[in-house]
Amino acid sequence: MMGKIPQKLDEERTDLQILRTGIIAELDAINLYEQMAAMAKDKRIKETLMDIAREEKAHVGEFESLLFELDKEQAKEYEDGKKEVEERGE
Repeated sequence: MMGKIPQKLDEERTDLQILRTGIIAELDAINLYEQMAAMAKDKRIKETLMDIAREEKAHVGEFESLLFELDKEQAKEYEDGKKEVEERGE
């Protein structure tokens, strides 16, 4: 499910929305490649799809890195969420 980039945002908000939309696209791609790998019968196809899924995960990291650099609130909330999970022992 691709996010939609609103047309009427200030430049800073547009850049943040572009990054978030990129993250959504990469997560969708990861899910698709992993699902196809699970269905594929040929080992080479499975391995190729899983390799591509791993590359998409790196792309998520690239987008997140930029997002956290540009949106300090997002970075703080991410860290807060991470701490909450750690405190629950998950």
